[in-house]
Amino acid sequence: MYKETSSEATAAIEQALKEDWTLREKLTVLKTSMERLNSIVISPRTEVILNVLRNARQDEKITSLN
Repeated sequence: MYKETSSEATAAIEQALKEDWTLREKLTVLKTSMERLNSIVISPRTEVILNVLRNARQDEKITSLN
C-alpha cells in the first residue's frame, strides 16, 4: 500500500494476493479505510478555540506587565 517493501517482498505479496482471496479482501478493506482516513476533516470545537485565545490574551497581559 505504501510501496515500502523490497522488490522481492512485493513479488511475494502479489503472488500471495493472487492465490488467497481472503488476503485480497483484507487488502481491499485496508485500502478503503486508508482512503476514508485521508478524507476526514476534523476541526476543534469553538469552545476550545475560544479557550486558547483567552489563555493567549492572559499570557500576553502577564508578559507585558513584566
